[in-house]
Amino acid sequence: MLATKKVVIATHVYTTGPAQDLKDYLVNNRCGKVLFIGHPLFYDPKLQGSGYELYIQGDKKRETHGRIKKIPEVLAYVKDIILNVAYVMRTGDKWDLYVGSDNLNALSGLVLKLLGRVTKTVYYVIDYNPKRFQNKMLNTIYHKIDQVCVTYCDETWNLSPRMEVGRKEYFKFSGGHQKVVPVGVWLDRIHIPRFEEINKHTLVFMGHITEKQGVQHILDAVPSIIEKIPDFNLLVIGGGNFLDSLKSQADKLGVTKHVTFTGHVKDHTDIEVMVSKSAVAVALYDEHDAKGNISFTYFSDPAKLKTYLACGLPVLVTDVPYNAEDIQAKSCGKIITSDVASVTSAVSELMANESKLQEYRKNALDYAKRYNWSTIFADALEGVLGA
Repeated sequence: MLATKKVVIATHVYTTGPAQDLKDYLVNNRCGKVLFIGHPLFYDPKLQGSGYELYIQGDKKRETHGRIKKIPEVLAYVKDIILNVAYVMRTGDKWDLYVGSDNLNALSGLVLKLLGRVTKTVYYVIDYNPKRFQNKMLNTIYHKIDQVCVTYCDETWNLSPRMEVGRKEYFKFSGGHQKVVPVGVWLDRIHIPRFEEINKHTLVFMGHITEKQGVQHILDAVPSIIEKIPDFNLLVIGGGNFLDSLKSQADKLGVTKHVTFTGHVKDHTDIEVMVSKSAVAVALYDEHDAKGNISFTYFSDPAKLKTYLACGLPVLVTDVPYNAEDIQAKSCGKIITSDVASVTSAVSELMANESKLQEYRKNALDYAKRYNWSTIFADALEGVLGA
């Protein structure tokens, strides 16, 4: 019974992610106490400094955050571990469960367990990469901490099966109690418009706008798409350091009237509304980064794919995420490349054929039903809380 449980969640914050979804699940189900600790992922004046929120029986009782300060990265890591321990110790409580999202936050949980302040610990692995850092020494330390957390935490929640495989293949490491806890969606939060109400010729991308997201390749395809779909529109949801470059590219291509840039959208529910009114979604991922290393996406479970599918959108995706082939096999998406011809063909095929678009939308909604956050967290917590 969650009503009698006390749970700590510690994470790094930039946008919303699985740790925040876990908090929402516990709070909405009126968990006895929830201490949500957040640290800025990196220095950004728009972000809050480290702090915490305390909920009792679903009601927020306290919230405090410091001012964000620009300090060396290594010192920031040490600071975050110390604050995790300090915040929990100050409560005076013994907590039933500590969930650390990333290895440094999980390491703090192990320290607290040694101090007798938490009963069980979970290492929640949101991203994983064998070459997390270019610096060899830093990379080695990072993965040693990862292995310590996997070994000694009561459970390790990997977002995808490739994370456990990666530990075996690259570091000959296996152990601990590892299981897959995939990214989910709040299905009951998303309103699905009728087919007649959607913008049937709108392709949508959402996410942090960086060069590696590949939106520039979609823009390159717009001129050829509008030859086949004259009222085509590309909706780009999100902000980032590559946004101005994309706007300049759209202008040079002469397609500005066919592209809508929203900039940063803070509320994820607003994003879901915009996505659900679109027809098709796109996610271009590279298997390797600019230095030839396997990308983070290869090992992860991109949240945007689940959001797209839960909003009823077929997904055009490169063959990088572990579930790309499954999405194509279930006819709720297509595997594409970043080539103009590939993008144009896939977009045109779905948008020019309403019966196929409807079929793929139905399949997308059916596929998404298995990824309801409420079900995912209930199953995951059963083993460590008996919830």
